[in-house]
Amino acid sequence: MMQSTGVLMLGSVPGVSSREVFTRLATALPGRLQAIPDGETGERWNWIGWQRDSFPPVVRRSWQQDKPLPELGQLPMLTLEDIKPTRYDEVAISSYSTFKQLRHEGIIPSNVRFQVGLPTPYSVMTGHLIPEISRTYESLYEKRLEESLDRITTEISHDDLIIQWDLCFEMTAIEYERGRFDDIRHKAYFSESKNDVIQGFRDRLVRLSDRIPQDVKLGFHLCYGDYNHQHFVEPQDTTLLVEFANALLACETLGRRASWLHIPVPKSRVDSAYLGALAALKLTNGSRSEPTRLYLGLVHAGDETGTKERIKIAKACVPIPFGVATECGLGRTPPEEIDSILQICREVTSEGG
Repeated sequence: MMQSTGVLMLGSVPGVSSREVFTRLATALPGRLQAIPDGETGERWNWIGWQRDSFPPVVRRSWQQDKPLPELGQLPMLTLEDIKPTRYDEVAISSYSTFKQLRHEGIIPSNVRFQVGLPTPYSVMTGHLIPEISRTYESLYEKRLEESLDRITTEISHDDLIIQWDLCFEMTAIEYERGRFDDIRHKAYFSESKNDVIQGFRDRLVRLSDRIPQDVKLGFHLCYGDYNHQHFVEPQDTTLLVEFANALLACETLGRRASWLHIPVPKSRVDSAYLGALAALKLTNGSRSEPTRLYLGLVHAGDETGTKERIKIAKACVPIPFGVATECGLGRTPPEEIDSILQICREVTSEGG
């Protein structure tokens, strides 16, 4: 079987420190990584969970399914001072120092970039705040994230950096809008009519990415979450993923510097019905010298045979080379499964991919 081209590690990886994660990934996947994340260790292990304390308790929501959304009478008046700094800049700059040291030691190759994964303000607001507050005060958290972006792109060499946008609640909102998902908690808080959700997400990503210097590369991680090791919704196929991806990559400020696009593939989907829509992906932007690289999240722990079968079917559906990844970050993955995932990634790819 023709091997896939490279491996994408999406962000979170169990470990006690960024140095441990960097070393583990660089050693386990030689010649296969375009960029390397710091593992989102410590309090960042649960994606946006560590951002909850950025907001006053009165406006936070509960994700417990047996409790209704809190109802507010008069909305509390919030200012920027009520929203704490994100601290994404602090951890990125600290990890970058470790990254440079390991590269100096020859552990991280000189052609591998430093990967910073970030959620959008939409995802953070959706995860932690009631909809009325999100709609009214999204701009305040966006300002805090812009402050972090400014510092990240000032302190970290642009030649070393790639920023990956993690787009989970965007996908569940699109599924809700199209009638494939009925949990109202995932209804886009800014949407009042059909067909404007993708446009709203695209506009937000353009606005945020315009804040990032144009010589900084971007990545896009589309997924359906890993809450309690389950998706928020099981995708019927890749149709909506492809529609959203094409809308993003068609934008000049996004597509021109998009290094990669990640698409998840559930373990149970070893079929062309799920993967067939990938043939409609438009990964070439007229202003780019090379197409955006596609990574398929089809690697699952303890399932090398199934992974190889998913790759075989994907190759029949996708007319371009692609790399491999897991469906989501690994921060919530049992530690004993990590070795299996890395071994499979190495087995189904080759150096130089």
